[in-house]
Amino acid sequence: MSRERLYLFDTTLRDGAQTNGVDFTLHDKQIIAQMLDDLGIDYVEGGYPGANPTDTEFFAENPKLEYAKFTAFGMTRRPGRSASNDPGLAALIEAKADAICFVAKSSAYQVRVALETTNEENLASIRDSVAAAKAAGREVMVDCEHFFDGYKENADFALACARAAYDSGARWVVLCDTNGGTMPHEIETIVGAVVKHIPGSHVGIHAHNDTEQAVANSLAAVRAGARQIQGTLNGLGERCGNANLCSLIPTLRLKNEFSDALEIGVTDEKMATLMKVSRTLDDMLNRAPNRHAPYVGESAFVTKTGIHASAVLKDPQTYEHVSPESVGNHRKVLVSDQAGRSNVMAELDRAGIAYEKNDPKLARLVEELKEREAAGFAYESANASFDLLARRTLGRVPEYFKVEQFDVNVEQRYNANGQRVTVALAVVKVDVAGERLISAAEGNGPVNALDVALRKDLGKYQKYIEGLKLIDYRVRILNGGTEAVTRVLIESEDENGESWTTIGVSPNIIDASFQALMDSVIYKLVKSSAPA
Repeated sequence: MSRERLYLFDTTLRDGAQTNGVDFTLHDKQIIAQMLDDLGIDYVEGGYPGANPTDTEFFAENPKLEYAKFTAFGMTRRPGRSASNDPGLAALIEAKADAICFVAKSSAYQVRVALETTNEENLASIRDSVAAAKAAGREVMVDCEHFFDGYKENADFALACARAAYDSGARWVVLCDTNGGTMPHEIETIVGAVVKHIPGSHVGIHAHNDTEQAVANSLAAVRAGARQIQGTLNGLGERCGNANLCSLIPTLRLKNEFSDALEIGVTDEKMATLMKVSRTLDDMLNRAPNRHAPYVGESAFVTKTGIHASAVLKDPQTYEHVSPESVGNHRKVLVSDQAGRSNVMAELDRAGIAYEKNDPKLARLVEELKEREAAGFAYESANASFDLLARRTLGRVPEYFKVEQFDVNVEQRYNANGQRVTVALAVVKVDVAGERLISAAEGNGPVNALDVALRKDLGKYQKYIEGLKLIDYRVRILNGGTEAVTRVLIESEDENGESWTTIGVSPNIIDASFQALMDSVIYKLVKSSAPA
C-alpha cells in the first residue's frame, strides 16, 4: 500500500532565532541551512528579509540547497496599502528564495486589537499577498497566526482566513497554535474540521510548547489529516520553544502508526546523524545539550545499576523502545567495569580503531575517559580528540614533535594611521626530531596568534599541514567563580573539505585552546599517515 507524503518544515533560523540568548550569525545560518538540507528537511525557513541586516544578507542570494526549498518569512501586506505599495511585501518578493511563508492573523480578536483593522481588510490582505507572490513565481504558504484560539472564538472567521489563503493559491495553509495553550484533543478536533474545507495535503501545523505538548499537538494534527509539520531543531523558539523536530523525526519514522501510513524525506541513513545534528547546533550556540532529551540526549539510552541494567545486558529491547543507533546515539550501561569496557569498545568500533578485546590497556582507557569527563572533557562533541586519546592509550600515536615552550602577549598600541589597536603576538618553540624550531606570529587574538605560530614551521611535517585551517572556535565556562574551568572546542578542516573537532579543558583559556590546537595538528598528521 502506498504511503502519503508528510512534509517537514524547519523554522530554526527564524522562529528558533527568537529564543532568549540565541543570536545566529550569517555564517551560522549558512551552516545550519546546509545541515538541514543534508538531513532531508523539505523546507528551510531562513528568516525575515528586510527585518535585520543578517537576514537581508542571507537572502541576497539563494544558497541553492540540494533538497530543501529555501523559504522567506514575512507579513502579508499592511492594512490600507496595496500589494504593489508595501515595502515589506516587496522585500519578500525580491528575496532570493524558492518559497514565501506569509504570517496572517486568523483570529477576529487579534485583527481587532493587534492590527486595529476590519475582518474584511484582513481577508483582502491575505488574498492580495498570496496572489502577488504567486505572480512572482514563488511557492506560497500562509501561517494562520492564532488559528486555534481564533477558531474557538469565531470559527467562521478563522476558517474564512484559511480558505482565503487556499483559494488564492497557497500551497500550504498552516494552522498555528501561536500562544501554545491548545490541548492535543482540541488540535485533533479542529484540524479534523478544517480538512473538511481544505484538503489535508495542503494543511500544516505550527505548534508552540507552552504546555510541553508541541510534539503531541503536531502528531495530533497529523492524525487528523495535516500533512506538513513546522518545527525546530532541539525545540528552539520563542518563550518555551516550538515542536522539536529531533523528537518528531524519529517518532514519525520508527513508530508504526506513522511509518506505515506516511513517508518523510529523512531517510534511515540520514536519521542516524540526528544526534550529531542536535549536538552541532548546541555547540554553535554555546549551549549545554539537554542530557535528558528524547532520542538524542546523552541519557536517552543510559541504564544504571539494577534489574534494568541486568536485563539490558541480556537483550537491549527489554528497556529500549527503539535502537539508539537509529538516531546516532548509543547505549550506556552504568553497571560495572565490564560495561565501561563495552561502551569504549563501541566507540572504538565507530572510530575504526583496531584493538584486542583482552588488551589490559582498554581498562586504562576506560579510567582515563572517566577522569577526563569528570574534569569537563566532552568527547561526544570532539571526535578527533577521542580518536587521539584512544590511540595514545593503546600506544599508537607517534611523538611527531614536542612543544618545549609557548608564549603569548597581548598589547594595545597605535598603528601607522594613529588608530589604537590590540595585537596578539605568540612565540612557539618546538623540537622536531632533535631540531629546535622557533616561530612567531601576530594575530587578531591570542588563540589566532598561537594557531598561526604553531603551524608556521613544523620542519619535515610542514607539508602535511599546509591545507589545515581552523574554521570554528567555541568556548564554554563549565562553572562559575574565580576557579572557573574553560572548555574549548575547535573545528578544523583540511584541503579535501573534511572536518573534525578537538577539545581542550583548563582553568586557563589559552591553555585549553592550545590543547585543542595541538590535537588538531596531530590528528591531521595521523590522518595523513605522516612518518614518525
